Amino acid sequence: MPQRRKRTISHAKQFEALSKVSRTITSNLYLEDILKLIVTVTAEIMDSKICSLMLIDEKTKELVLKATQSMSETYNKKAHLKIGEGIAGKVALENKPKVVIDLSKEPEYKYKDIAAKEGLKSLLSVPLAVRGKVIGVLNNYTSYPHKFTNNEINILTTVANQAAIVIENAELMVKTKVVQEELEARKLVERAKGILMREQAMTEEEAFRKIQKQSMDLRKSMREIAEAIILIENMRKK
Repeated sequence: MPQRRKRTISHAKQFEALSKVSRTITSNLYLEDILKLIVTVTAEIMDSKICSLMLIDEKTKELVLKATQSMSETYNKKAHLKIGEGIAGKVALENKPKVVIDLSKEPEYKYKDIAAKEGLKSLLSVPLAVRGKVIGVLNNYTSYPHKFTNNEINILTTVANQAAIVIENAELMVKTKVVQEELEARKLVERAKGILMREQAMTEEEAFRKIQKQSMDLRKSMREIAEAIILIENMRKK
Protein backbone atom coordinates (compact mmCIF):
# COMPACT_ATOMS: atom_id res chain seq x y z
CA MET A 1 0.00 0.00 0.00
CA PRO A 2 2.75 2.61 0.85
CA GLN A 3 4.43 1.87 -2.48
CA ARG A 4 1.20 2.59 -4.41
CA ARG A 5 0.74 5.83 -2.42
CA LYS A 6 4.26 6.96 -3.37
CA ARG A 7 3.61 6.23 -7.05
CA THR A 8 0.32 8.19 -6.97
CA ILE A 9 2.03 11.23 -5.46
CA SER A 10 4.77 10.99 -8.09
CA HIS A 11 2.22 10.98 -10.92
CA ALA A 12 0.38 13.92 -9.36
CA LYS A 13 3.64 15.85 -9.16
CA GLN A 14 4.44 15.01 -12.78
CA PHE A 15 0.99 16.17 -13.95
CA GLU A 16 1.31 19.42 -11.99
CA ALA A 17 4.76 20.09 -13.42
CA LEU A 18 3.65 19.33 -16.99
CA SER A 19 0.72 21.71 -16.51
CA LYS A 20 3.21 24.34 -15.38
CA VAL A 21 5.25 23.77 -18.54
CA SER A 22 2.10 24.21 -20.64
CA ARG A 23 1.22 27.46 -18.87
CA THR A 24 4.77 28.70 -19.34
CA ILE A 25 4.68 27.97 -23.06
CA THR A 26 1.41 29.85 -23.57
CA SER A 27 2.58 32.87 -21.56
CA ASN A 28 3.66 36.25 -22.94
CA LEU A 29 7.25 35.85 -21.80
CA TYR A 30 10.19 36.20 -24.15
CA LEU A 31 11.45 32.96 -25.71
CA GLU A 32 14.67 33.04 -23.69
CA ASP A 33 12.70 33.24 -20.43
CA ILE A 34 10.31 30.49 -21.56
CA LEU A 35 13.21 28.12 -22.32
CA LYS A 36 14.79 28.89 -18.96
CA LEU A 37 11.53 28.07 -17.15
CA ILE A 38 11.11 24.87 -19.19
CA VAL A 39 14.49 23.47 -18.12
CA THR A 40 13.91 24.56 -14.51
CA VAL A 41 10.51 22.85 -14.30
CA THR A 42 11.80 19.79 -16.18
CA ALA A 43 14.69 19.45 -13.72
CA GLU A 44 12.09 19.42 -10.94
CA ILE A 45 9.96 16.76 -12.68
CA MET A 46 12.89 14.50 -13.47
CA ASP A 47 14.97 15.11 -10.34
CA SER A 48 17.79 16.33 -12.59
CA LYS A 49 21.23 17.49 -11.53
CA ILE A 50 21.35 19.33 -14.86
CA CYS A 51 18.68 19.84 -17.50
CA SER A 52 19.73 21.56 -20.70
CA LEU A 53 18.13 22.55 -23.97
CA MET A 54 20.24 22.74 -27.13
CA LEU A 55 19.15 24.06 -30.52
CA ILE A 56 20.57 23.39 -33.98
CA ASP A 57 22.38 26.32 -35.59
CA GLU A 58 21.31 26.00 -39.23
CA LYS A 59 24.49 27.70 -40.51
CA THR A 60 27.06 25.63 -38.62
CA LYS A 61 24.94 22.48 -38.19
CA GLU A 62 25.94 22.41 -34.53
CA LEU A 63 23.97 21.94 -31.33
CA VAL A 64 24.25 25.11 -29.26
CA LEU A 65 23.30 25.34 -25.57
CA LYS A 66 20.37 27.77 -25.22
CA ALA A 67 19.02 27.15 -21.71
CA THR A 68 19.91 25.30 -18.52
CA GLN A 69 19.13 25.62 -14.84
CA SER A 70 22.74 24.66 -14.04
CA MET A 71 24.99 27.21 -12.36
CA SER A 72 28.08 25.31 -13.51
CA GLU A 73 30.26 27.58 -15.63
CA THR A 74 32.22 24.55 -16.84
CA TYR A 75 29.08 22.85 -18.19
CA ASN A 76 27.54 26.04 -19.57
CA LYS A 77 30.67 26.87 -21.59
CA LYS A 78 31.23 23.39 -23.04
CA ALA A 79 32.00 23.14 -26.77
CA HIS A 80 29.23 22.85 -29.36
CA LEU A 81 28.42 19.45 -30.86
CA LYS A 82 28.17 18.62 -34.55
CA ILE A 83 25.05 16.78 -35.68
CA GLY A 84 25.79 13.08 -35.23
CA GLU A 85 28.57 13.75 -32.72
CA GLY A 86 28.28 12.48 -29.16
CA ILE A 87 25.02 11.38 -27.54
CA ALA A 88 23.05 14.58 -28.12
CA GLY A 89 24.37 14.79 -31.67
CA LYS A 90 23.13 11.27 -32.42
CA VAL A 91 19.73 12.05 -30.89
CA ALA A 92 19.47 15.04 -33.24
CA LEU A 93 20.58 12.95 -36.22
CA GLU A 94 18.38 9.92 -35.56
CA ASN A 95 15.37 11.74 -34.05
CA LYS A 96 14.94 9.28 -31.20
CA PRO A 97 15.71 9.29 -27.44
CA LYS A 98 18.92 7.83 -26.03
CA VAL A 99 19.65 6.65 -22.50
CA VAL A 100 23.10 6.35 -20.93
CA ILE A 101 23.13 4.72 -17.49
CA ASP A 102 26.86 5.25 -16.83
CA LEU A 103 28.41 8.27 -18.56
CA SER A 104 31.91 7.32 -17.45
CA LYS A 105 31.71 4.08 -19.46
CA GLU A 106 29.93 5.43 -22.56
CA PRO A 107 32.51 5.69 -25.40
CA GLU A 108 30.37 8.12 -27.43
CA TYR A 109 29.88 10.61 -24.62
CA LYS A 110 32.16 13.61 -25.27
CA TYR A 111 32.32 15.35 -21.90
CA LYS A 112 33.51 12.74 -19.42
CA ASP A 113 35.79 15.25 -17.67
CA ILE A 114 32.86 17.65 -17.11
CA ALA A 115 30.59 14.77 -16.01
CA ALA A 116 33.19 13.65 -13.45
CA LYS A 117 33.71 17.19 -12.15
CA GLU A 118 29.96 17.92 -11.87
CA GLY A 119 29.01 14.49 -10.52
CA LEU A 120 26.84 13.52 -13.49
CA LYS A 121 26.06 9.81 -13.66
CA SER A 122 23.19 9.05 -16.09
CA LEU A 123 21.69 10.82 -19.10
CA LEU A 124 18.38 10.84 -20.94
CA SER A 125 18.46 12.85 -24.16
CA VAL A 126 15.37 13.38 -26.35
CA PRO A 127 14.90 15.25 -29.64
CA LEU A 128 13.01 18.51 -30.05
CA ALA A 129 11.09 17.89 -33.25
CA VAL A 130 8.29 19.60 -35.17
CA ARG A 131 6.55 17.67 -37.94
CA GLY A 132 9.47 15.25 -38.10
CA LYS A 133 12.15 17.95 -38.32
CA VAL A 134 14.61 18.00 -35.42
CA ILE A 135 15.43 21.51 -34.20
CA GLY A 136 17.29 20.60 -31.03
CA VAL A 137 17.72 18.28 -28.05
CA LEU A 138 16.57 18.24 -24.41
CA ASN A 139 19.06 16.62 -22.00
CA ASN A 140 18.41 15.34 -18.50
CA TYR A 141 21.34 14.37 -16.22
CA THR A 142 21.07 12.68 -12.82
CA SER A 143 23.61 12.76 -9.99
CA TYR A 144 23.13 9.03 -9.37
CA PRO A 145 23.11 5.93 -11.64
CA HIS A 146 19.58 5.66 -13.00
CA LYS A 147 17.79 3.44 -15.49
CA PHE A 148 15.15 5.71 -17.00
CA THR A 149 11.68 4.19 -17.27
CA ASN A 150 9.40 4.38 -20.31
CA ASN A 151 7.22 6.76 -18.31
CA GLU A 152 10.15 9.11 -17.73
CA ILE A 153 11.12 8.96 -21.39
CA ASN A 154 7.52 9.77 -22.36
CA ILE A 155 7.38 12.70 -19.92
CA LEU A 156 10.60 14.25 -21.23
CA THR A 157 9.44 13.65 -24.81
CA THR A 158 6.15 15.46 -24.04
CA VAL A 159 8.05 18.45 -22.65
CA ALA A 160 10.40 18.42 -25.66
CA ASN A 161 7.48 18.37 -28.10
CA GLN A 162 5.84 21.33 -26.34
CA ALA A 163 9.12 23.25 -26.31
CA ALA A 164 9.70 22.54 -30.02
CA ILE A 165 6.29 24.01 -30.90
CA VAL A 166 6.85 27.23 -28.96
CA ILE A 167 10.32 27.66 -30.48
CA GLU A 168 9.00 27.16 -34.01
CA ASN A 169 6.12 29.58 -33.37
CA ALA A 170 8.51 32.20 -31.99
CA GLU A 171 10.80 31.88 -35.02
CA LEU A 172 7.81 32.06 -37.35
CA MET A 173 6.62 35.25 -35.65
CA VAL A 174 10.06 36.82 -36.09
CA LYS A 175 10.16 35.86 -39.76
CA THR A 176 6.61 37.16 -40.28
CA LYS A 177 7.51 40.46 -38.63
CA VAL A 178 10.59 40.82 -40.84
CA VAL A 179 8.51 40.16 -43.97
CA GLN A 180 5.88 42.69 -42.86
CA GLU A 181 8.55 45.32 -42.21
CA GLU A 182 10.07 44.67 -45.64
CA LEU A 183 6.68 45.08 -47.32
CA GLU A 184 6.01 48.31 -45.43
CA ALA A 185 9.45 49.63 -46.38
CA ARG A 186 8.80 48.85 -50.06
CA LYS A 187 5.47 50.68 -49.96
CA LEU A 188 7.12 53.75 -48.41
CA VAL A 189 9.92 53.74 -50.99
CA GLU A 190 7.35 53.43 -53.79
CA ARG A 191 5.42 56.37 -52.37
CA ALA A 192 8.61 58.45 -52.01
CA LYS A 193 9.60 57.61 -55.60
CA GLY A 194 6.22 58.86 -56.78
CA ILE A 195 6.75 62.16 -54.97
CA LEU A 196 10.20 62.66 -56.54
CA MET A 197 8.91 61.73 -59.99
CA ARG A 198 6.07 64.22 -59.66
CA GLU A 199 7.93 67.08 -57.93
CA GLN A 200 11.31 66.82 -59.67
CA ALA A 201 10.27 65.34 -63.02
CA MET A 202 12.39 62.24 -62.49
CA THR A 203 12.03 58.85 -64.06
CA GLU A 204 11.26 55.94 -61.75
CA GLU A 205 14.86 54.72 -61.97
CA GLU A 206 16.26 58.20 -61.25
CA ALA A 207 14.00 58.57 -58.21
CA PHE A 208 15.09 55.18 -56.90
CA ARG A 209 18.77 56.00 -57.42
CA LYS A 210 18.38 59.29 -55.55
CA ILE A 211 16.79 57.57 -52.55
CA GLN A 212 19.48 54.89 -52.66
CA LYS A 213 22.31 57.48 -52.84
CA GLN A 214 20.94 59.49 -49.92
CA SER A 215 20.62 56.26 -47.97
CA MET A 216 24.30 55.48 -48.54
CA ASP A 217 25.54 59.06 -48.03
CA LEU A 218 23.62 59.61 -44.79
CA ARG A 219 24.03 56.02 -43.58
CA LYS A 220 20.30 55.70 -43.15
CA SER A 221 17.99 52.95 -44.36
CA MET A 222 16.05 53.54 -47.57
CA ARG A 223 12.91 53.37 -45.44
CA GLU A 224 14.12 56.29 -43.31
CA ILE A 225 14.94 58.36 -46.41
CA ALA A 226 11.53 57.55 -47.88
CA GLU A 227 9.79 58.53 -44.62
CA ALA A 228 11.67 61.87 -44.63
CA ILE A 229 10.60 62.60 -48.24
CA ILE A 230 6.98 61.77 -47.39
CA LEU A 231 7.11 63.92 -44.23
CA ILE A 232 8.42 66.93 -46.18
CA GLU A 233 5.68 66.42 -48.77
CA ASN A 234 3.02 66.32 -46.06
CA MET A 235 4.38 69.47 -44.41
CA ARG A 236 4.21 71.33 -47.75
CA LYS A 237 0.55 70.44 -48.12
CA LYS A 238 -0.36 71.94 -44.73
